[in-house]
Amino acid sequence: MKKILVSSLVLGFASLAVAAPEVGQPAPGFTLMDSHGKEHRLADFQGKTVVLEWVNYGCPFVKKHYDSKNMQTLQKAAAEKGVVWLAICSSAPGKQGNETPESGKAKTAEYGSAATAYLVDADGRVGKLYEARTTPEMFVINPEGTLIYQGAIDDNNSPDSAVIPDSKNFVKAALDDTLAGKPVSIPSTKSYGCSVKY
Repeated sequence: MKKILVSSLVLGFASLAVAAPEVGQPAPGFTLMDSHGKEHRLADFQGKTVVLEWVNYGCPFVKKHYDSKNMQTLQKAAAEKGVVWLAICSSAPGKQGNETPESGKAKTAEYGSAATAYLVDADGRVGKLYEARTTPEMFVINPEGTLIYQGAIDDNNSPDSAVIPDSKNFVKAALDDTLAGKPVSIPSTKSYGCSVKY
């Protein structure tokens, strides 16, 4: 009986240690290197609004938003308002979408990404920490370090970019709300896209 109890307690503490990110709670901290070899810690951006974008440039759903310039337009508009935008690639070596720092830098330039940094998460540690399941999948963190949005970029899961003008952009709405000092009206949605290739 004691063994079962101890095992249950250990499992309970283990699950607490890797609890899923939750809207309204502090965003999990992390440190990753970018495609230029510079280290970025989430804690470095305390006091700023931060967007995390899980990216895989080979995914048709990511291409939908990059080929149409929808993602870059959103990134640039966010940057003008002082928002930090971190694009994260969690594709593992040998898996589709994996990028080295060098290839990540080239792809970022090719697609004209306006993200603050492209972060390489080849071991998937940060992706799993955030339970990122798709590309794209989006997270918005407020200046206090609280997760205030998690989910899809918009409300249309078609890979066709023609649907973008008539889609509701959840990330833009979340940023508009928080930058205006309002609670985020839609704090959580189901993401869509390609599976993250851990």
